[in-house]
Amino acid sequence: MKQIAIIIPQGETSLSNIEATHKMFTKVNEAVERAGKPPLFQVRLVGLQPEVRLGNGLFTIKPELSITDPLRADMVVIPATHGDMREIITQNEAFVPWIVRQYASGAEVVSLCIGAFILASTGLLNGKCCTTHWLAAAEFRELFPEVKLQPYKILTDESGIYTSGGAYSSLNLILYLVEKYAGRDMALLSSKIFEIDIDRSSQSPFIIFNGQKEHEDEPIKKAQEFIEKNFTERITVDQLAAAFALGRRNLERRFKKATSNTVVEYIQRVKIEAAKLSLESTRENVNEVMYKVGYTDPKAFRITFKRLTGLSPVQYRAKYNRQIAV
Repeated sequence: MKQIAIIIPQGETSLSNIEATHKMFTKVNEAVERAGKPPLFQVRLVGLQPEVRLGNGLFTIKPELSITDPLRADMVVIPATHGDMREIITQNEAFVPWIVRQYASGAEVVSLCIGAFILASTGLLNGKCCTTHWLAAAEFRELFPEVKLQPYKILTDESGIYTSGGAYSSLNLILYLVEKYAGRDMALLSSKIFEIDIDRSSQSPFIIFNGQKEHEDEPIKKAQEFIEKNFTERITVDQLAAAFALGRRNLERRFKKATSNTVVEYIQRVKIEAAKLSLESTRENVNEVMYKVGYTDPKAFRITFKRLTGLSPVQYRAKYNRQIAV
């Protein structure tokens, strides 16, 4: 029987992460027991204190175990905790040596959504790939530059460490773990019971690109603003370099450092975000939207759109345009 330890961090921890993880593994146990087999998982809650209050005091969780109790976990699950991430990391630093010891003893470690911040604070993610909520990507990169962040992924799996994308995409990671340890048939059953799309593999359709301006490089901010105001026109790197009195190499280096995108990538993301909004809210056809955001090559538009959203323009329109859906 696998010992699963869900830690209960200090701070405004996601009750839905805790409850969903506990319930999905428990439901697997119920299913295998109905088939006359022994349960596969024992799920325990582990905390720093005997009682943790959540939801501005509306809910109270009483962990069964403390990090001082003897436990050799097979899997440690870190739920999302909301608020000032630096403060949350500080509040939960007592978990760090415990998680590291569990991993060194053979436990796998799982972070859900922005639980990746606590996981990254252990150092176990250094040099490894991970994902988290796309809204937190810029802050995560700032705090943990040594981690290979892949914010467009729903989940990552590397060296016994798993991470999930934003919010309820954590359910896809739990389902992935159910499949790994209970088999494909049980994962399919769980996906049907909990109504989770088992084949979902990307956060890209849900990402809202609004630029990355939380930096102090003023010429680069002005270049970003110029792109956002003139994205329907043909903008070149040389044009931007000349407009803001920067050498091309200097502009490209500073732009990448400030925004985590090259200049060309940024222009593409601004155009595709505008296209997404049109596809969501108007009855314009794909070609009309393409021309409106400054593309003239249908193939290039389709390729870029799918690369950034995970869907073709037609698929995106069918999925998110309310008028069409109705």
